[in-house]
Amino acid sequence: MSARLPGLSAAAVGLALAPVQAVVATDYLSVQEAQRTMFPQADAFTEVVLSLSATQRTRVAGLAGPQPPHRSLRAFRATRGTQALGYVFVDEVIGKEDFITYAISIDDAGRLGTPEVLSYRESHGGEIRNSGWLRQFTGRNDLAQLRVQIDIKNIAGATLSSSHLTQGVRWIVALWQVALRSAAQG
Repeated sequence: MSARLPGLSAAAVGLALAPVQAVVATDYLSVQEAQRTMFPQADAFTEVVLSLSATQRTRVAGLAGPQPPHRSLRAFRATRGTQALGYVFVDEVIGKEDFITYAISIDDAGRLGTPEVLSYRESHGGEIRNSGWLRQFTGRNDLAQLRVQIDIKNIAGATLSSSHLTQGVRWIVALWQVALRSAAQG
């Protein structure tokens, strides 16, 4: 003998009992907070509009290698008075199913700072916010030092997030090398 709830079809009851994957979207830092963390000595951050030629886009893609989907990229020039300090990049790469917003700095000598995860929107893989994992990027200044599973270790349970963030950082370093390095060092 089965009991029926008035007004509910079998399909509605099935949907109500289906497992639900909870997605936890968490914002950790604003762009301004990330900028201040990366260049605390800066007194100004000026947004840079990046317009790459077709040749530059091809060079960046060739240097960076395979990429996950990106949603947006913003770049800011950090200065103290008239002294250029470097750039802060805010990028979004796909994790497993949704985008991870992160920031990373490159100083005028081409050295990476420690990335900051600004927003994480996945139900799993948030371990990429672990400071030990993020510090793997700090001080690196060459694409040959940014290889997934060789230089930058993957995280079990966050494989796609850690791989995609690393690939995104490679893209930013390639972009800096092709389009911004001469301005930073000249």
